[in-house]
Amino acid sequence: MAVTKAQPPNPQWGRSAISQLRKKMPPLGVRGLLVLVFLFSQWGQGGYLFAHPMPSSMVVLNIHEKHISGEVLLPLSELQSAIGMRVNDHLERLVARLGDSLRRYLVKHIRPKSFEGMPWTVTIGSMQLLESTDPIVGTYKELVVQFDMVPPFGYDLRNFFFDYDVILHQVASHKALIHVKQDWAQGLVREDTLTQQIGVIEWDVVNNKLNPFLVSLAEGSRWKGFTNMVHLGIDHIAEGTDHLLFVLTLLFPAMLVASEGRWHKRMELKASLLNLLKIVTAFTVGHSLTLLIGSLQWLHFPAKPIEVLIAITILVSAFHALKPIYPKREVIIAGLFGLVHGLAFAETLTNLDLSTTQMVLSILGFNIGIELMQLALIVVAFPLLFLLAKTSSYGLIRTVGAVMMMILAFAWMVERIQESPNFVTEWLARL
Repeated sequence: MAVTKAQPPNPQWGRSAISQLRKKMPPLGVRGLLVLVFLFSQWGQGGYLFAHPMPSSMVVLNIHEKHISGEVLLPLSELQSAIGMRVNDHLERLVARLGDSLRRYLVKHIRPKSFEGMPWTVTIGSMQLLESTDPIVGTYKELVVQFDMVPPFGYDLRNFFFDYDVILHQVASHKALIHVKQDWAQGLVREDTLTQQIGVIEWDVVNNKLNPFLVSLAEGSRWKGFTNMVHLGIDHIAEGTDHLLFVLTLLFPAMLVASEGRWHKRMELKASLLNLLKIVTAFTVGHSLTLLIGSLQWLHFPAKPIEVLIAITILVSAFHALKPIYPKREVIIAGLFGLVHGLAFAETLTNLDLSTTQMVLSILGFNIGIELMQLALIVVAFPLLFLLAKTSSYGLIRTVGAVMMMILAFAWMVERIQESPNFVTEWLARL
């Protein structure tokens, strides 16, 4: 249906009216408050509701090498005021009922363009409903819309006008918060990162107009993107308790010799280091291979089975630390277990939508970060374990450590199968 564009209220008229009301009204009480609420509600009948704050829209941008993707979060109450469609009715069928109309509306009101005025190509993607909570208005529904913007060939991706007036073209009290979540060239690619707000689109009430939003992003570089991925790899291991404990479990028997189904005498330092080097190298080759395959999406594996398998690798390694179950085959098993862990590492990179060059640098940097963190753990833990292995109490230390690893691994396995925490994993999280 056609929507008639309302004119924004005159700010000078508003100040004059309020001044007159102040002169005529007695000291404000409950009745006065009710009168003010009524007056402001009548003022808002033309499509502008100034009487109470409403939830804002949010536009989240992901800056890629040749295009910008993102999503816009639109509160349904505000959207309905702007377009006149009954978007708040039959919410379970909203996208099916109005999806095509909403896409045409959004393309009309999302208009990026270059500084020279060249329009970009805008594509509207999937839509879904999301329930949100605001401390002022309480619980409300939002429509989350995916979109993609491509500049004309040869035009600057990082500097442009974002001519956006979804909802704003009718509801002048509305605001659109502009955020950037991903910008690889600026080193803004982190797990569970908070978005960076770069500005707000709102009516210029002084000049009575809505200005296009100027997007001017700082120049990035491949070096920034690469070093950020190194830090991301470090953080991934530092925060991944299961991966850290797996590497620690590999260290427990690294300086021991298996004989007749039991762990026996300690190897000398040179032999222990050589044995450890072989095991760690095999694990590194394994996870590097599947990190590459998974990140490039040559093969895709569901996340849940991979996470369960990681718990199983810890469980098996802990059994082996307690009693040798695959003696003289540690290098082969470490390589196979590395294949499993690499698939989990790859999940971090698969959804970034990077160019070929960015993805290659990301895989390299992420893998270097993983290796640096693993090396730091080995440098700290191995000398301590090697010295403890000289004592008569190392058998007890190794046994207690292996049993603890088995309990944790089993708890992780159950948690990931049931998709709900248990008292062991909750205790570990608190610890």
